[in-house]
Amino acid sequence: MAVWDKNLLWSFMFLLAGAVGQTVIYPLTSTCAVRGSTVTLPCTFTPRKSFNDGWREVPLKIVRVRWCKNHEICHGSVPSVFDSNSANSDPRYQYLGDMKTNCTLQIRDVQQGDSATFRFRMEADHPEGHFTNTTGVTVRVDDLTKMRIISSSDDKKLSRGETITLLCASVCTFHQLEVTWFKDGHALSETGSSLHLSPLTAENSGNYTCALKKNMKTVSEPYSLQVEAGAGNNSCTLIPGVVFVVLLAVIALILFIIKRKLRAAGGETELKHPGNVYSNIQKQEDQQETSRAVEDVSYASFHFTQKKQESRHVGEGAVIYSTVAS
Repeated sequence: MAVWDKNLLWSFMFLLAGAVGQTVIYPLTSTCAVRGSTVTLPCTFTPRKSFNDGWREVPLKIVRVRWCKNHEICHGSVPSVFDSNSANSDPRYQYLGDMKTNCTLQIRDVQQGDSATFRFRMEADHPEGHFTNTTGVTVRVDDLTKMRIISSSDDKKLSRGETITLLCASVCTFHQLEVTWFKDGHALSETGSSLHLSPLTAENSGNYTCALKKNMKTVSEPYSLQVEAGAGNNSCTLIPGVVFVVLLAVIALILFIIKRKLRAAGGETELKHPGNVYSNIQKQEDQQETSRAVEDVSYASFHFTQKKQESRHVGEGAVIYSTVAS
């Protein structure tokens, strides 16, 4: 009897452990989505590991997972938005989970018909392992909400070289959005919910808007961005001019100092050797006197030669006269 009670107790504990461990948790029991956006329904589950079958513990294995819309049990032939055993699921519904613990569902291009309550169901290789959490996640689709732009800077007038990030968001949803960005009415290539501009230039000035990629009616109010020439950039443009002026001033100062040193060196030479200067002047005067003496000698020689020739002529004439007279 004691042995039977012990076995019964262990069986009850196994059953209790299995029931307690079998859960499905929805972090969000309700959420809002803008038509045309993408919404993610996070989900985790804990499957039952085993069950007791006539005093024997039988292990369980998850073989099927499903997501249904507006059905409390999601079993049997109830239509599913996703079924791991079916290849005909709507491609807008992407199962991001697995067969172990993750049961997250993502709905792309949300439509008005997605306003419903979605529930997850896991099915094992034995009915004892089937389970559905009837709480579910309620999705509300908002078709009138417009997008809005949130800036990383409170100042709409920024300087060149700075950085700014614009976020396209909706009051209705916080999920990642696929959007189209516009600048002055022209579409940009970026499709993410955030637009990063760095470094800013004058070309970034303009009016920015965003809208859901698949629902252009959700266009946001324009965000005006003005990029001005910052003080830091002006100082950078003045640096070459300042350097040039300073360089000229340094060169002028060096030349001035060299000139002063040369003048000082010349003055000291004249003061230390005044006799040399006087002797140079005296030598110049002596040279001038010598030149004059040479000129006088030449002149005297010239006159002397002339007189000698005249005497010769006179002598020759006297001889001829004498001969004739005879």
